[in-house]
Amino acid sequence: MSLDTFRYTFSRPVQVREFVDQVWFIARVSTFPTVLVAIPFTVLVTFILNILLREIGAADLSGASAAFGTITQIGPMVTVLIVAGAGATAICADLGSRTIHDEIAALEVMGVDPVKRLVVPRVWASAFVAVLLNGLVCTIGIVGGFVFSVLFQGVNPGAFTGNLTLLTGLAELVIAVVKAGLFGLFAGLVGCYRGITARGGPQGVGEAVNETVVYAFIGLFVVNVLVTAVGVKVTGG
Repeated sequence: MSLDTFRYTFSRPVQVREFVDQVWFIARVSTFPTVLVAIPFTVLVTFILNILLREIGAADLSGASAAFGTITQIGPMVTVLIVAGAGATAICADLGSRTIHDEIAALEVMGVDPVKRLVVPRVWASAFVAVLLNGLVCTIGIVGGFVFSVLFQGVNPGAFTGNLTLLTGLAELVIAVVKAGLFGLFAGLVGCYRGITARGGPQGVGEAVNETVVYAFIGLFVVNVLVTAVGVKVTGG
């Protein structure tokens, strides 16, 4: 199915409307959980890093550590949690419901390829939303880190903002975007595959959704490690 998805991506007619609908659908179920996870997670990491920096007399570097940690790891990791836990499961439940009600079979009878009609727009919508979520988490992390560091830990605001790009540059930002896109792509493929292959009625759909979470988490953490290793090798970090 993965090969068919990439093969049908640029074949006509392109399912633009379905893609837009799925972007809205996935964003709707993912944005609020992303905010709820990102705020405490980024604040906690910033708090711990600031304590460590104070111990070595480098509190002015809190901006550099917040930007580096958020963009290289926190943003992609929170994206992993939300894409696998909310986005992929929503896709799986949607397609699983269509499968057990024979809608997928009806499409095949009418000569419509379900991969081209349903899977392709969902997979790329998942990748697109994952990139947007990553940007949202990074923004929350840096802004939240600034507010928390300045207001509650006495960090100089000028030093915080002045050191944001000390450790983080364009290369790290590109790697983070690539990570997020691959996370969304992989999670979308897992959700679509388990949804279309769901069997056994509503219980089967529930089992497929549970399996989607497990498979997506495992796969996404592997992808994260691989892309991070390749990125470090390429950038010489």
